[in-house]
Amino acid sequence: MAPEPNTGPDAAPRVELGGLLGAALRASQHGRLGHFITGVDSAAIALFAPEHVSRNVEGDWYGEHAGKWLVAAARASRRGQDAKLGARVRRVADHLVALQQPDGYLGTYAPARRFMVRQGAKPGTWDGAPALRTWDIWIHSYMILGLLEVHRQIGHPEALSAACRIGDLCWRTLHDGGIDITDLGNHHGLSATVLMDPAMELHFATGEQRYLDLALHVLKQADAQPALALLQRGLAGADAADIATGKAYQLCWNLVGLAKIHKATRDPGHLRVLDHLWDSIRAHHLTLGGGPWGGVAHRSREVFNAPGSFSPQAYVETCSTLAWIQLNRELHAVSGEARYAEEVERSACNDLLGAMAANGEDWCYYSFPNGRRVHTTAWRCCKSSGAMALEELPLLAYDCAPGGTVRVNLLGPGIADLPLEAGGRVALEQRTDYPFDGHIALHVEPDAPRSFELRIRIPGWADGARVELNGQPLGAAVQPGAYACIQRLWQCGDCVTLTLPMPPKLHRKALHNTQESRAPDGSLVRQAVLHHEYIAITRGPLVYATGLVDGFKTEETVRLPEGDAAAALALLPRAAGQVPVIRLQPLGRAPIDFVPYHAADGGVDGGWRLTWLSLAPATAPASSKFP
Repeated sequence: MAPEPNTGPDAAPRVELGGLLGAALRASQHGRLGHFITGVDSAAIALFAPEHVSRNVEGDWYGEHAGKWLVAAARASRRGQDAKLGARVRRVADHLVALQQPDGYLGTYAPARRFMVRQGAKPGTWDGAPALRTWDIWIHSYMILGLLEVHRQIGHPEALSAACRIGDLCWRTLHDGGIDITDLGNHHGLSATVLMDPAMELHFATGEQRYLDLALHVLKQADAQPALALLQRGLAGADAADIATGKAYQLCWNLVGLAKIHKATRDPGHLRVLDHLWDSIRAHHLTLGGGPWGGVAHRSREVFNAPGSFSPQAYVETCSTLAWIQLNRELHAVSGEARYAEEVERSACNDLLGAMAANGEDWCYYSFPNGRRVHTTAWRCCKSSGAMALEELPLLAYDCAPGGTVRVNLLGPGIADLPLEAGGRVALEQRTDYPFDGHIALHVEPDAPRSFELRIRIPGWADGARVELNGQPLGAAVQPGAYACIQRLWQCGDCVTLTLPMPPKLHRKALHNTQESRAPDGSLVRQAVLHHEYIAITRGPLVYATGLVDGFKTEETVRLPEGDAAAALALLPRAAGQVPVIRLQPLGRAPIDFVPYHAADGGVDGGWRLTWLSLAPATAPASSKFP
């Protein structure tokens, strides 16, 4: 199949994902996006009605749903050529713009609780909450993003103007009014300093310096807050868990804004902070499925765990997965490095899809490597965040980088119709069953013979990957974790074939604790007082999990053969229409079958998934010393 060509020389790229990700996008379009907001009378929009606003002093965050829905639904309406959804987006946007007050306010709070009123800090709270609980800046941040996306996707100058009026009100409040933004959001300001992101989007949409100045002003106020000090602490090497409260969702969103500031200013200090905190999150604060995790050895379910802590029952908030995907999207745009696209793929195929029900309507607020699926209630943030995260994926899957390079960033079935920097267009189609199979045929169809460089991401796990062009091996070496680059005069009928080995892989993790003491001779002795080992399985980009072991056990301890423990794994013949199954054959018990994490609980509320199994301890005595 080939995409229908877009008309006009400046037509935008068109991307259609198929397979696993494409099915999720379609389900979300007809589920959450189609049902949650159906018109101006929907509950999420009624929050903005004057009669509700005038008496709302509750301090809730519910107004965020309108902005998130506008972002996701505007993208889905254009991506899916859904005229009915597009018309609904326009009606809702028109209604909200009409409700905007003369000073630019477009929120859900009564006058005394608005962000233009000085709140002050609430003493003695670990999360640095303001004296009056407020999410007003947060709601307006999502409203700016939603209005800008409506203008970007369907053409709506009034929505752009409304977004600018919000930005101008923020500038007058924070700069001219002398209010400190860190007093307007909990977690020592992290929930308000997210304004950096929409401020930068206003700058990119309009070219106006005042919105870049707004973002820089917010960053300056954030850096002056001792508990937050985003730049200072990042440059000093602080772990992500030690920035403010380490709230994963808010911190990642702040870093999205910082990445956009760097895109505009090219300040090397900003990039050093981004690189350091990305490394910190990647190394210490993600599940095997790529979701930011919390709730262990710390203060909150949604706060990054202390480095080195581990538990199979850790919490992954779907909102945090959204923000992590967005951060990697921005860092990929800045650097072009394959590792960021790989993180998006890992998070999307595992913890994001694992939080979503097949109907596209229901989502988990929290997911667990080991735990029960619990579909959250209608007003919870994660239902809107999950739908928004899915709509990030087509935007990243393919792109044209500066210099005319065409990039394939996400692997999997799908088609793209892309404008070339030097003129003309090219159609790309991936024919594959990825991520269940490692064979990919990429068909390249330029509208006329065109010379450009094509880059195809080779996953970091794909040792021994092979790339062929029209049946002939690629001359250059193929490096996992980088892009395979092919510069040539492309013609219709060209085909690049990827063969990515996908053997099942065994992973080990330990929950451990050591006690330190001084021996009589003064030497330091470390003694292991807690040491529990676990194993998990991946294949390609997918994490695997099993249901309740033997139909009823929420955990199991297994013994593996000595030497090559991976020999206990076998990929079973795949039945038509079914996901691949990996069989684990432990010593001394019946085999345990694993399937991809997103499918292990059947997608039903109350289902169980077990990613990590306890590994039987070694026979060493409990008093063993570990150096």
